[in-house]
Amino acid sequence: MADIVLSGLTKRFGNTTVVDAVDLTVEDRELMVLVGPSGCGKSTVLRMVAGLEAASAGTVAIGGRVVNDLPPKARDIAMVFQSYALYPHMSVRENLEYGLRMRRVGRPERARLVTEAAEILDLGALLDRKPKELSGGQRQRVAVGRAIVRKPQVFLFDEPLSNLDARFRMQMRAEIAQIQKRLATTALYVTHDQVEAMTMGQRIAVMRDGRLQQVGTPLEVYRQPANLFVAGFVGSPPMNLLPVRVGGDGTLLTGAGFELPVPRAARQALGGQDGRELVAGIRPEGLAEAAGGSSEGARLRAEVALAEPLGSEVVVHARHGKQTVIAKLGPESVPELGSSIELTLDPEALHLFDAASQARLDDGRTPA
Repeated sequence: MADIVLSGLTKRFGNTTVVDAVDLTVEDRELMVLVGPSGCGKSTVLRMVAGLEAASAGTVAIGGRVVNDLPPKARDIAMVFQSYALYPHMSVRENLEYGLRMRRVGRPERARLVTEAAEILDLGALLDRKPKELSGGQRQRVAVGRAIVRKPQVFLFDEPLSNLDARFRMQMRAEIAQIQKRLATTALYVTHDQVEAMTMGQRIAVMRDGRLQQVGTPLEVYRQPANLFVAGFVGSPPMNLLPVRVGGDGTLLTGAGFELPVPRAARQALGGQDGRELVAGIRPEGLAEAAGGSSEGARLRAEVALAEPLGSEVVVHARHGKQTVIAKLGPESVPELGSSIELTLDPEALHLFDAASQARLDDGRTPA
């Protein structure tokens, strides 16, 4: 059993709290991704799990054992950093062996573990090369291999793909997820890239300003964001967020130059709350270009500010008053800059948030 349990985990630097009472459980053999913008405290959480930072309060437990007072080498973890941190004068084989040598592992066992890691990571043909002879993706695979040979209870990844170009990042995302599944080892992975989080994590934990905002499967977080921050952070392009007021005894949402019906599931909750300020969220794929003569769905007229043809779709940025809305349209729809476009949306696809608390309105709906 190698779960990670964080209870009230807090880190302060002087009077500044950078991690604030984080409670999080990473299940045995789970790949959990901790995601959030730069400076939100996610790497500090990882460093406290690793023992590289002392917690100001709270506990870190690995495999049922509180490890707050244990040094990093006694926690049975292996960490992969953003920088490859390979020894330039050593071959790939020697880099992989180095940690084993420090632990006085015998030569036959070292050879077996290095061969096994090289097979998993497709490094067999590179074992005699120096790091300068490798590509960025190959260097990162060596860094992962150095962690694999240790056979730890827990893998910790601190933004390991940030230095790679887009193609290598995509490739390494898939490789790391496959390796973790094959090795059946618990992993906590930190990134600021929400696409990386969505594609890799069995569950994701979203952080902001040192606090956890939401924990769930990628689809749960995408389909039912807990608050406005998560709604705007998770998803690419981000969710459209439109200020509205409740009217019509809980049946109507009025914004700047548009009216939307309240989703049926929310009408009871908003009954008798006319004038309440909300934020209505709609994903870009929830908007469509109005068909001629069609009266289906609510309508929103806007001026095209940018159209991005991406082959399989066109991402349109349009201005509605002072508000920018983003829509994903079909590949045949490439409106001209400055042209007027009428967009339709399904009111039942709206996400509603309280404008004051920024929390999701509990309307009883479950993720689709």
